[in-house]
Amino acid sequence: MNEVRKKIDKVTSGFLGKLLIVCAVCVGINVGLSSLASFLGIPLYLDSIGTVIAAFSCGALPGIVVGLITNFIKGFNSESSFYYGTLNVMIAVAAAIFTRHGIKKRNMIFLIPILALIGGALGSVLTWFLYGFANEGVSVDLARYVHDSWHISNRFIAQLIADFLIDLIDKTITVVIAYIVMKLIPEKTRKRLRTYGWQQRPLDKEEMKAVRGVHVRRFSLRGKIIVLLTISILIIAGATVSIGYYIFRKSVIEDYSNFGRTITENLACYVDPNRVNAYLEEGESAEGYLETKEYLQKMKNSSPEIEYIYVYRILDDGCHVVFDLDSGDVKASEPGTVVPFDESFDDLREDIIAGKPIKPRVTNDTYGWLLTAYKPLYGANGKCSCYIGVDIAMNRLVTDIYGYIARQISLFLGFFILVLATALWLADYHLIYPLNAMAHAANGFVYNSTEERNASVKRLKSLGVRTGDEIENLYNAYTQTTVESMRVFSESRRKGKLIDKIQTGLILVLADMVESRDKCTGDHIKKTAAYTKIILQRLKEKNEFSDIINDRFIDDVVKAAPLHDIGKIKIPDAILNKPGRLEPDEFEIMKNHTVAGSEIIKRAIENVSESGYLSEAKNLAHYHHEKWDGTGYPTGIKGEEIPLSARVMSVADVFDALVSRRSYKEPMTFEQAVQFIKDGSGKMFDPKVVDAFVDKSKEVEKVAESFKDS
Repeated sequence: MNEVRKKIDKVTSGFLGKLLIVCAVCVGINVGLSSLASFLGIPLYLDSIGTVIAAFSCGALPGIVVGLITNFIKGFNSESSFYYGTLNVMIAVAAAIFTRHGIKKRNMIFLIPILALIGGALGSVLTWFLYGFANEGVSVDLARYVHDSWHISNRFIAQLIADFLIDLIDKTITVVIAYIVMKLIPEKTRKRLRTYGWQQRPLDKEEMKAVRGVHVRRFSLRGKIIVLLTISILIIAGATVSIGYYIFRKSVIEDYSNFGRTITENLACYVDPNRVNAYLEEGESAEGYLETKEYLQKMKNSSPEIEYIYVYRILDDGCHVVFDLDSGDVKASEPGTVVPFDESFDDLREDIIAGKPIKPRVTNDTYGWLLTAYKPLYGANGKCSCYIGVDIAMNRLVTDIYGYIARQISLFLGFFILVLATALWLADYHLIYPLNAMAHAANGFVYNSTEERNASVKRLKSLGVRTGDEIENLYNAYTQTTVESMRVFSESRRKGKLIDKIQTGLILVLADMVESRDKCTGDHIKKTAAYTKIILQRLKEKNEFSDIINDRFIDDVVKAAPLHDIGKIKIPDAILNKPGRLEPDEFEIMKNHTVAGSEIIKRAIENVSESGYLSEAKNLAHYHHEKWDGTGYPTGIKGEEIPLSARVMSVADVFDALVSRRSYKEPMTFEQAVQFIKDGSGKMFDPKVVDAFVDKSKEVEKVAESFKDS
């Protein structure tokens, strides 16, 4: 075991260092070519060539690491690179999947558009949410050209087309370069680069196919790990993004509120609360009105977020317009116009009428999604003369929120894939592959011979699991138990065979002792056993009685055959060895050997836990003189009521009696005996058994001749 592990450690030693070197080189390729393209002003990215090379040569996880590190380094010069790291991660996964079974030109053709969809289409969606139309990236000029010259009115579609076209060129160059590099690397080196994760002897293709195909009853351990990790990460990410979104939204609204307060404070310096009555009565003709309105307009124009600026005197009957400005399609109200009180502020009506300060409020009604900041102005009498109102459009908040969510999702997906890939890598090499390899080795155990058992144990030992944890402990214990079990099994098989030989020998001795009392039978028990085996094997070949006949059944019947006349031990010698035919009363006594034999074997069965072939021995002893037409003895049953083993023995027994010399008769010729058996088909014998006997008559004759010679 230790020698196996030393060999495995020798093969895989240094691979981690080589892997790190490969990753570092691939990161350098990404950063270097990307910087070169930027420096030369080439409208391509060229920042995923190293990622694809790493995925091709070492697998998905190294490719993912290369992709993330590349964008992390680029992020120091351009913050947006951090968010596009997810695309590089997806490119690594796609490249690894397409080359899992080898670097093939056909796969490369399909890989190029897939990578272009990831980098171009998904990248375009991300760019849209982050920066809007044609504001960032190498596709700015092409996106505007597609929008203007191709007459594509939808800006998103125009940018999507531009990004995909550029990325299609970029990924074609990427895949071609990566393919050429991989072809320059020797196959042996490529294979060795992919063995960095093994915690056992690396499995070949056939073994991997078998290990990955190990069947589970419900849900695989790998699937459970994926589900558990996905749910856990999604919960954490969901909570993090939700909290971040809440804080971000609150922060933006607070910034808008402060901005609104600042505007109202500035406007308060130019609106004279003591002249509000004159402004309401005289309008634009009032002294200082136009100058004040002009300043309000300048303040409105100072920021695109300011949607409305107005000055109202708020009374019980509504809002009396003091100043109002045009805003887009909304025309300004004339001074003195009474505007209905905004329902969104119904809960503040009393405070506003009372002239109290109020906090900025976000509303979404007829005038859109706005943040309203109110500033009360007090006259010389100390009473509220009017309110300055500033409505700030919240549309930018939507854009900011979309951008924030896009950034968070992009970062989350990149690291989610990294975490999932790392977890699966660890699970596969430290848990799944060792366990499935052990299961596969166990399922492949062969017990037929010592050589096959030793080979099975050797395969298990050759796995050399060295995870250094409970899996390794399990493997060591399992291997040790298996080795010991095989030793015990081999010893048991050896002893079992020995016992079986002894048992068979004792049966033959016992049967021979019984037969030796009958001076006329000679080698009857051996010959009938041989004939029985020939007939049963032929029946099996012809697929007759397939629900009964199998190797075990044939073996049991052949072993039991010598006991078919065991009951003769109870027949008196005078009858058993009478020189001549038996009288009727003597024959009745002779017929009792069937019942006597059955009783002897029955008592033997009662003393063992498993009857085995003794059950067939009992059938043979009891029924071997029954006849197909029901005229036999001792029970007179007929047809298939007679056990199959007894029907076969009946043919073998009668045939041997016919061709053997007896004190009261001469033997028949072989041909005469076979004809007698044929004539008895359907009367004395089962027709199917007779057919099998006749089919193998040449083999039967050889057996008969061999015993005649002896």
